[in-house]
Amino acid sequence: MMCKVFKISKSSYYRWIKSGPSKRWIENEQLLVNINKVFKASSGSYGSPRIAAELNILGFQVSRQRTARIMKAAEIRAKRKRKFVTTTDSRHGHAVAPNVLNREFTVARPAQVWVSDITYIRTNKGWLYLTVIIDLFDRKVVGWAMSKGLSTEETSIPAWRMAIKNRPVMQKLIFHSDRGIQYACSAFINMVNANKWVCRSMSRKGNCWDNAVAESFFKTIKVEFVYKNQFSTQDQAKLSLFNWIETWYNRKRRHSALGYKTMEEFELININQRMAA
Repeated sequence: MMCKVFKISKSSYYRWIKSGPSKRWIENEQLLVNINKVFKASSGSYGSPRIAAELNILGFQVSRQRTARIMKAAEIRAKRKRKFVTTTDSRHGHAVAPNVLNREFTVARPAQVWVSDITYIRTNKGWLYLTVIIDLFDRKVVGWAMSKGLSTEETSIPAWRMAIKNRPVMQKLIFHSDRGIQYACSAFINMVNANKWVCRSMSRKGNCWDNAVAESFFKTIKVEFVYKNQFSTQDQAKLSLFNWIETWYNRKRRHSALGYKTMEEFELININQRMAA
């Protein structure tokens, strides 16, 4: 009956039974085991491009297309929520800087361009605010701050201090942000201007695309981590976010902007290139 339904001969069916699983089938089963391991390690955030890149690093020669087919058959898919909200308080009387960056998001060296922004994280005990400073060279979060309030002293100032400690500014640096009061007030401007190498830049009013890399980071952290967790307290959220940024995002996560390399791999390649030169 089965042969009649699928329109194949009985001899073909018995030959298939006798021959057993094909080499391709066995390989796909082995790949599926490792796909599940990589997917689980990414907390369910990786799609086929990043999983394929990770598999190739592990020694499996597999294309993104084949990885995608296996994932589809096994119903493995990254969970994506589209909700994403940003807020900026630009209703202030402070002067704003021109848009020096002008959406030039590709740079040649570390500490050439930093971008910064602030977002909020919901907890059962109120809002937690996350401020980040990202280096466009390797997309690393070089400075960050988590706070219960939105004052400059709680947000942009501690994030800046961490950034210049982690990656000292010794050449011209463009620091780009939105027009929020945390970046436009005199307390922050005076601190930034103390370094002669820093050139401030701000997005045009109401234009999120001028700070697209920071916006993309917030989408990533919310979709891949925040929306999957419920934080009972702000302290719990702080610890969880610290671990995600420092142990996952800045070290192990594969970034499309880096050719699906981790930041550690990207840094090693650049060190070797400088030594060779």
